[in-house]
Amino acid sequence: MRTPEMSAPEMPALAIRVAVPDDLEAIVRLHEADAVGGHGDAWTPENRPAYAAALAAIAASPDCDLYVVLEDGEVVGSFQLSFRQGITSRGARQAVLESVQVRADRRSRGVGARMVEEAERLARAGGATSLQLTSNKRRVDAHRFYERLGYARSHEGFRKPL
Repeated sequence: MRTPEMSAPEMPALAIRVAVPDDLEAIVRLHEADAVGGHGDAWTPENRPAYAAALAAIAASPDCDLYVVLEDGEVVGSFQLSFRQGITSRGARQAVLESVQVRADRRSRGVGARMVEEAERLARAGGATSLQLTSNKRRVDAHRFYERLGYARSHEGFRKPL
């Protein structure tokens, strides 16, 4: 319990919106700085067309959006939210949270919690009955973070490169 002498860490003023092409470099740089994720992302002249095409495809999809989190007009985080129709759970609509990134110098300040809160709000508004996410097994800190937010380890995931 906090005493009057203890103050809560100051929550930054954040804005969350759908990503636009001008955000692309900052988004890719968030992933580029992620040594754990291991996706090999890099903002290079050779890669830029692929990222631009991916953002255009996401923007064109009625079931997927890429969001940026802004602090003082600067991109400090991003996440992708997708919807899919399931056959299980009596045909429930499901939401999937992916590519959650917070800039390293902004972690542990409430940015990630605010992002997940917004993803949950958007998922509910989109008719989803559940929100699922996966996290790399090496992201132990992220796992504790998601568990603190009420997420449970419920499945074991598998992936195969094609």
